[in-house]
Amino acid sequence: MTRSVPRPLLFLDVDGPLIPFGATPEERPGGYPTYRAGPGPAGAEANPLLDRIDPGNGPRLAALGCELVWATTWVADANRYVAPRLGLPESAVVDWPDPSDADERADERAGLHWKTRPLVDRAAGRPFVWVDDEITDADRRWVADHHRGRALLHRVDPRRGLTDADFRTIGEWLQGLSGPDDAGTPVR
Repeated sequence: MTRSVPRPLLFLDVDGPLIPFGATPEERPGGYPTYRAGPGPAGAEANPLLDRIDPGNGPRLAALGCELVWATTWVADANRYVAPRLGLPESAVVDWPDPSDADERADERAGLHWKTRPLVDRAAGRPFVWVDDEITDADRRWVADHHRGRALLHRVDPRRGLTDADFRTIGEWLQGLSGPDDAGTPVR
């Protein structure tokens, strides 16, 4: 009997990777491109930043072959407003736990992002890619020390959002996953 190996997880943030922001007028003289998706679910028009989501990223994300998990403060709204613009099905959402004050203060002093611990817990040893605009070396070190599987923590420039280079880096890393026992491989 063969053992089924679960697909790697893709923890995906929305603000920054999918909705670029923060570029100066010199960096984006014409402003950000917008993509009109037509009428969406009620309430979608309340956030004009949704028009910055490039629907071409949906097929590219799906082609990665990962199990998508929304790792964003949009929580369930990612399925309601973001996934349809990308042509993606509803996906799992990280329910962020309320951190203890002591853990939060210790993590802040160490430079650890508040998402890091919950994502490692959620992965439970499975290989994962975390795409976010706030990842630091402190997060990479912590994941390397506390996650028994492989992980790619990929920081996206929030001024640009996901680019061809980002998809290439993620795709190459995923191609390097060799099998069910990925323990011991360093985090990038």
